[in-house]
Parts: sequence; structure tokens; C-alpha cells
Amino acid sequence: MLWRFVDLMPYKLSSRILWHLLRQYLRNSLRVLKVRGALYSMRKHEFLSPALLQALGKQCPSLYHLCLTQADLRRLPYDCIPSSLKSMKLSQCEIPAVWFQRSASPETPRDLPQLQHLMIHNVSAFSDQHLLNVSSQTSLRTLTLSGTYRLTDAGIQRAAPYLEDLECLVLRKCVITDAAVHFIGRHMKQLRSLEFSDTCSLTDAGLACLAALKCLETLHLESRFKLSPDAIVAVCQALPQLRNLSLDGIDFEDQTVHKIQASLPNCRF
Repeated sequence: MLWRFVDLMPYKLSSRILWHLLRQYLRNSLRVLKVRGALYSMRKHEFLSPALLQALGKQCPSLYHLCLTQADLRRLPYDCIPSSLKSMKLSQCEIPAVWFQRSASPETPRDLPQLQHLMIHNVSAFSDQHLLNVSSQTSLRTLTLSGTYRLTDAGIQRAAPYLEDLECLVLRKCVITDAAVHFIGRHMKQLRSLEFSDTCSLTDAGLACLAALKCLETLHLESRFKLSPDAIVAVCQALPQLRNLSLDGIDFEDQTVHKIQASLPNCRF
């Protein structure tokens, strides 16, 4: 039996069980692996090790996507992550302060994953430096950052020049302002989908910076923004490819929403 898509999220796993699965069942056919750790359990145990991850990369060279949830990765050097990965999702994980880069003095230098898709959800340690590391060493196509409160405008500014090939960007519950949006509009010209949800501050001035994103097809704006209807219409009319606009949670009266819809006949709401 060929195991291609393996979802172990419902199960409590130990290192012993993972080694057994790797030796008996996981082979070259494996493309997707999803695993849940024990970070928040009463009996914490290290279920991932450098040796196990290196064996996974060697035995499953076609592994494309790795999803880790509630895993403690603080003792794992990034260069033990399988180099075949093109997509990775981390949810509620702990990561070391220095990660997404080669170890300082590896005994045997290994290839790093050339990620195209990265999703970070509620990883409290994820910082400006992490974003710079991963963006400067890969060619990301999609990037989702949710609940990364250490990420700042300065982090976006430093990473943005390396994200010129990015096509989809999602920023949820991130502490950013108009300054970050300026650098998004300046450098990420290939964006086709953009979402801002529950960010601390986005005003008309920042929104205007998005007019430079001529490839943008989908724009999602949600809650707590100090945006005027005129500013929304102005920026959307400047985006020739825009087809989908979501204003979830923005408190406009029905009459105002109808006005926006009438001004953007090519958009779906």
C-alpha cells in the first residue's frame, strides 16, 4: 500500500511510534505528512529529533508538505528539516530564536528546504529575523502569518525586497501599521491575493499604497480598520485585475456598502 497523504493529527504520537511508521510504512511515495506534538499535554515528550527528521528526508525524498502542530522545535536545527519540502505549516509550535537558516557550524552542510509556501499560525516566537531568514533564502509564492505578534513594520520592510515573487499574502492578528503596507505595495508587485485581518492599524493612507499592486485579484479587509468608503473605492478602481473584495467586519451602513458595490461593478462581494 502506498502512503501518499498521511494525517496523524488526531493521534498522540511518541518518537517510538514515529520511528516504527517510518521504518515500516513511509516510503518514497509520501507527499504530505501532518503530525501533532505534545507541547501542551501534561506529559511532555520530545517526539521529533534531528535523527528522525534526517531519516524522514532520506527515506521520503518526495515529501512536499509538512504540517506540525503543538510541536516543540527548540532543540531542532533547521537544516535537519527535509530539504525536499516546498510547503510547511507550523501551528502553535515553539521554535528557537535562530531558525530558518543553516546551523552555525554544521559538521556536514545540508541543503535547506526551498519553500514556496509557508504558513505560521500562533507561533509566538516568530520574529522579524525569522521572516528575513526564510524570505532571503527561498522564493516564496504564498505566505500566511497569523498571531505573530513579534512581527513589526521593520520586519516587513527588511523582508519585502526578497518577496517580489509572492502571489498570496495573509496577515492576521499582526502588529503592523501603514508603514508595512507601504513596503508591501512597493515590492510585492506580483501579489494576486492579499488579506489583512485584525491588524492593529490600517488607515486610508496605507490603503492607498495598494494601488501599485496591478496584479491583485482578491482583497480581504476585516475589522478594526479606520477606512473610509471613498478610499476603498479609489484603491479598488486602481486595480484592473481585482475581482473579489471582502469587507468582513468593517462597520459600514448598508447604504455605504451599496455605494461601494455600485462603484465596483466587476467585483464580487
